[in-house]
Amino acid sequence: MRKLTQLVLFTAALIATPAFAEMKVAVLNYQMALLESDAAKRYAVDAEKKFGPQLNKLKTLESDAKRIQDRMVKDGDKMQQAERERLELEFKQKARDFQFQSKELNESKAIADREMLAKLKPNLDKAVEEVIKNGNFDLVLERGAVIDVKPQYDITRQVIERMNQMR
Repeated sequence: MRKLTQLVLFTAALIATPAFAEMKVAVLNYQMALLESDAAKRYAVDAEKKFGPQLNKLKTLESDAKRIQDRMVKDGDKMQQAERERLELEFKQKARDFQFQSKELNESKAIADREMLAKLKPNLDKAVEEVIKNGNFDLVLERGAVIDVKPQYDITRQVIERMNQMR
């Protein structure tokens, strides 16, 4: 609590100084700049094509398991023991397959996402650097650290446009 109080007092002192009044401040939503870039949008389309078939398999497994479960709930009392056991076994197998394939898909997607980020981050950093330099900003804050900001102080769109110009 004491550190928070010190930070608030320090920030208030900065704001009160004439030097701060002359500072050029901007806000940047770093994540949005990355995700809204043309390269990230292309990646999203490619990823959907690449991982779409696996996702469809998962949806099919899920609906099959749900169908079996609904049948067991609805007709379970009327079924013979052997039929009920067969359905339970089939349901468990579908659930295991779903979990395994879901984990596999998530891991594959996470690897692809990290590779995309590794490729795009240098361009994003360069675009941010250029926009800050061209705008002659003294201080740039992450959007998440700011409660509210006027649109003219947000440089996110400029960073996205600069990043889209890079090839």
